[in-house]
Amino acid sequence: MTLRIPDELDQALERQSAGLGISKTDLALEALSRYLRIAEFRTLRTKLVARAQAGGIDTDENVFEALKQ
Repeated sequence: MTLRIPDELDQALERQSAGLGISKTDLALEALSRYLRIAEFRTLRTKLVARAQAGGIDTDENVFEALKQ
């Protein structure tokens, strides 16, 4: 896979990778992996919130009450 990024982003990647002592590739892979995990979490959270609200759980108190059961 080839990825083209703007010069400014490449320079920031270069600075950070040098500062951390890791390759630009490793830093980019770590950043992409984190981004994808967060995106997946947000998608799942959105679905679960909608499901909870449909079931009448819309406050923290409702959540704690449901967990007690």
